[in-house]
Amino acid sequence: MQTPEINIPVWATRKNIVIGVVVIVALVILWPFYSVPTGSRGVVTQFGKIVGIEGEGLAVLPPWQKLNNFNIRAEQADIENAEGSTADTQPVQVSLTVRYSIATDKVSEVYEKYSHNGDLSSYVQTAAHEVFKAVTARYTAVDLVAQRAKVSNDISAALREKLTTYGAQVINIDMRNFSFSASYMKAINEKVTQEQLRLAAENKLKTVEAEQKQKVAVAEAEAKAVRATADGEAYKNITIAKAQADAIRVQSQALSQNKEILELRRIEVEQTKAHKWNGALPTSIYAGAPIPFMSVK
Repeated sequence: MQTPEINIPVWATRKNIVIGVVVIVALVILWPFYSVPTGSRGVVTQFGKIVGIEGEGLAVLPPWQKLNNFNIRAEQADIENAEGSTADTQPVQVSLTVRYSIATDKVSEVYEKYSHNGDLSSYVQTAAHEVFKAVTARYTAVDLVAQRAKVSNDISAALREKLTTYGAQVINIDMRNFSFSASYMKAINEKVTQEQLRLAAENKLKTVEAEQKQKVAVAEAEAKAVRATADGEAYKNITIAKAQADAIRVQSQALSQNKEILELRRIEVEQTKAHKWNGALPTSIYAGAPIPFMSVK
């Protein structure tokens, strides 16, 4: 059996094509689905006015609103050869690298005032130049070298405060190629070296003085020990002498009060001599010499 042929009018085919194109165009124009990528925020505008901020992911908007993706990821701004002048009018240069990101609560303000995509590198560069000039003007050239860490902290603190004006939060600041002219750098290095030598000499002098004080303290301690020993020996001798003197005084008082004791002692002495005498008379008698057992008045 033969299949009957169906004839579609040409006008109907053209009509379908037109309808399909219209539908496609309408979908493109009125498509309500949007995507906010990771590390971004969606700034929703309506006839140019900001009406909301969308987070990461899917966003559904009416056709009269527009979504603009705004980057809040960390960005880097390089500032080469920022120039400044010291308090003693010496020119100085430095190179800086600043990593920053946009604070999430500042997206609307930054989009409206400074950037539609989150790029603030031009503002960061301008702020870095201004801060570097302001900070270096507070230091002399010698202090900039001798107090490098403090200068770096001052620059970082001032730049962080400055960038908050633009809604940026600083992640870190790298300061490098800090330099003066070659001749001035040589003079500074020589001066710093002399200062280091001076401090070393002062420290050595303090060490010597401390050693001398220690020696004096040891000598004084030894002298005190010797003096204490001598005082002890003298006290000992004085105590013994006093004891002996007291004994003699007591004996003298006893003898003066009992004269019979003297006579008794004399008799005891004569008896001892008599016991020891062998009976021989002396061959020579000197005038006034005593003769045993003879008492001639």
